[in-house]
Amino acid sequence: MTEDLGRIRSIVSEKRVKLHIFEPSQRKIWTVVGVGEEHWLDPDGHYCSCPGFYFGQLAGKTTCYHLESAELARKENQVETIAFSDDEFSDFLSGLISDL
Repeated sequence: MTEDLGRIRSIVSEKRVKLHIFEPSQRKIWTVVGVGEEHWLDPDGHYCSCPGFYFGQLAGKTTCYHLESAELARKENQVETIAFSDDEFSDFLSGLISDL
């Protein structure tokens, strides 16, 4: 657990929790950027695209360190918000899906 806490604090302090807002629709996509990877998540729906979340769910866990990072980043106002045009939404989503 201590290892996860250090990882979570590192993610938050390095502003690797990203909120992508598409304008003018205000659609939102949350990601956590790692080393060579990026995971999509839904903090409100308690979902993360990482394998740890999936296998944790099978084992009865309800979260992963990406979701915990997003929660801490929100509490500490350390979320990096990036604005995009609605015209970029489809390409952005395609890129996320291709990385899964």
